[in-house]
Amino acid sequence: MNIIGLYIPGDSLLHRVPAGAKLLVLLVTVTAVIAIGNLWVALGSALVAALAYPLGGLAPRYVWRMFRPVLPFLVLIAVFQGIVGDWPTAARVCAQLTTAVLLAALVTLTTRVSEMLALFERLARPLRFAGVRPDRVALVLALTIRSIPMVEAALRASREAYAARGLRGRPHLIVVPVIVGLIRSAEATGEAMAARGLD
Repeated sequence: MNIIGLYIPGDSLLHRVPAGAKLLVLLVTVTAVIAIGNLWVALGSALVAALAYPLGGLAPRYVWRMFRPVLPFLVLIAVFQGIVGDWPTAARVCAQLTTAVLLAALVTLTTRVSEMLALFERLARPLRFAGVRPDRVALVLALTIRSIPMVEAALRASREAYAARGLRGRPHLIVVPVIVGLIRSAEATGEAMAARGLD
């Protein structure tokens, strides 16, 4: 199964670590950072997460690329938490979320989608006794992962077309074409799956 995702090909140390081990480290690290609940631990873990990118042979720009989409949400969370609570707690929560985002992105960037799906399919095998088909679980995850770059590409194309036409102040002109395009892509995918006998 060859699915375009966020994976960056490479032969670094992190690329060679099995997907299961990386996901386990991700789970344990994020759980520990949240459970400890210390500001300095959270800030330190966020810094370590950012510094871990070179281990994956990834340039510093990838840290910003992964962090930028969640930055507006972190600002909103920080402001809200700072108003209703206190600013140290706001900083701790944002640092914890930053750690989780950067580490999850690092796993995604250094793990082949096919390897990740094979792992999920193995993990889903015990669910066969409940009538769940592991191959269908992998298919759903594959389609979900495939949709991430597809949505990003559609949004970027719509934004460029919007700017090229000199339009301003009408954001719905960006969103509507993206939604229509994604619906058409979903219909085409559904038809292709039906033609191959996948229901």
